[in-house]
Amino acid sequence: MKWLYKRFERWTKPYPEIDHRPIPSSLWGFCRHFTRGFERPLLLMAILSAVVAGFEVALFNFVGTLIDWLSVYSKDELLAEKGELLAWLGAFILLGAPLLVGVHSLLSHQSLLGNFPMAIRWQSHQHLLRHGISFYQKDFAGRIATKVMQTSLAVREAVMKLLDVAVYALVYMSAIIVVLGYADWRLMLPMLGWVVAYAAILRWYIPKLKKVSMEQADARSQMTGRIVDTYSNITTVKLFSHTARETAYAKESMDGFLVTVHKQMRLVTGLNFWVEASNYILLFAVAALSLHLWFNDLLGAGAIAVSLALVLRLNGMAHWIMWEVSSLFENIGTVADGMTTLCEPLPSEPDQPQPLEIEDGEILFNGVGFSYDDQAAVIEDISLRISGGEKIGLVGRSGAGKSTLVNLLLGFFSLKQGKILIDDQDIADIAKDDLRQHIGMITQDTSLLHRTIRENILYGRPNATDAELIAAAKQAHAYDFISGLVDDQGNRGFDAQVGERGVKLSGGQRQRIAIARVLLKDAPILVMDEATSALDSEIEQAITESLSELMTNKTVIAIAHRLSTIAAMDRLVVMDQGRIVEVGSHRELLAKEGLYYSLWQRQSGGFLAD
Repeated sequence: MKWLYKRFERWTKPYPEIDHRPIPSSLWGFCRHFTRGFERPLLLMAILSAVVAGFEVALFNFVGTLIDWLSVYSKDELLAEKGELLAWLGAFILLGAPLLVGVHSLLSHQSLLGNFPMAIRWQSHQHLLRHGISFYQKDFAGRIATKVMQTSLAVREAVMKLLDVAVYALVYMSAIIVVLGYADWRLMLPMLGWVVAYAAILRWYIPKLKKVSMEQADARSQMTGRIVDTYSNITTVKLFSHTARETAYAKESMDGFLVTVHKQMRLVTGLNFWVEASNYILLFAVAALSLHLWFNDLLGAGAIAVSLALVLRLNGMAHWIMWEVSSLFENIGTVADGMTTLCEPLPSEPDQPQPLEIEDGEILFNGVGFSYDDQAAVIEDISLRISGGEKIGLVGRSGAGKSTLVNLLLGFFSLKQGKILIDDQDIADIAKDDLRQHIGMITQDTSLLHRTIRENILYGRPNATDAELIAAAKQAHAYDFISGLVDDQGNRGFDAQVGERGVKLSGGQRQRIAIARVLLKDAPILVMDEATSALDSEIEQAITESLSELMTNKTVIAIAHRLSTIAAMDRLVVMDQGRIVEVGSHRELLAKEGLYYSLWQRQSGGFLAD
């Protein structure tokens, strides 16, 4: 059997090729986008559901016919006239029906239930990774992850229930009406009335359940996001003794989630009551009408038996249909909620990206302007040429626009005006990943992946050798402390886990890992934003020598509030309120006695005063 399971499992791909077209924002288009590659098993599953439903109703009908035969034929006559038909029917029941159910089960469980949501997660994850920094800055990471998980399962359930359950129920009910009508047309009337009443009940309750489901999905992701946010910042919570505050913060979102649960359960109770009531009214109507027809010799015992059996079967099935249809619309609500995140437009990429080829590493900011959304300009008409191999220091008070200028170079935001050129190549024509492969950056807020030391350093260049890895660690003065690391699972050295965002390491250790990562990347352009801010003086002095080696033959842009760390740069660029106000060497700027001179004079211990 194992080969059969594998055959059906391999029929669909859990990791399909990525479709880079925008995700449609309509419900139909959204679900259709994620079902590509799964059409055949879904269609075959729906056909089998219809066949199984029709066969089951036909079997009920045959039971009624058999009862009539038993009252008409003797034993010998029954075997003589109907024996062959009974044998064929028995063979189908023993072999054909289990085969149909088996193939349906293989399609559902092997081809669809596992691979289908994984394919949606895979595509959604790939899509979200293409978003810019601003997308992640305005939402909880846990909330985004929850929406990916919820939406993948909801799309699967919505599509499969529509093609499996809805088809089964539709064929089953239609077949019951046909069978009752075949027995006596008057028996159709209660069934048709029940169908109308049942549809009206669902029409009343399902949209309300859908709306509540959307509210609940949003409340659930909000609740998860708040809890994950607390866990991610547990050190801050402990430092400020805000356990009670975080408990209240989480409870607020839990209360919001509970409100949606109570609303949902009230609707479910009403739905359940009215469906039960309509079922019992149908049973009474069919039973009374059947007996009336029998008393008037208009209906046989077999027809009565099959009519009541079908209604009793429908009575139980109505609950299943009710919950499945309710679940269908709840999942549609969850999908609609997930669409608000997954359908958000991606940052613009060039239609025909050009490869970035760096020879000198010259950078030109030409009339650059930028603002966040509709806010005031953060960068205004900046023009600056940085020669290949030149070392530039960016200086200015907090909020002057230094980090924003660097983020624009990295392509994290789109320019409002002007151009940025690298060796006369407009970065607007370069794919963002290609651009960032040529730029190494060391940031002040070092964030490590929750993986091993080895994986974190190799992030700079995954194909580096062990010798290159160790050399980078030594150059960053990280090798000694790495050698002594042991994690909770007993992994040592480069194989030790660093914890979420590197929480198991000190700030200085994280910074040295980050420096080793950039050393290994060895990109022709280097950006340093407070690269040594988390280091003690002794380590900083040692690493500064390594950084000097790293900066050789590279174009460097360094941001530092501690002016002594960048005073030896080729040129210093002083920014204020989004503009360049001074440019020159350390000595030249001191001689001008302008803003830089003022900042230098006001330093305390090497740092800029506010």
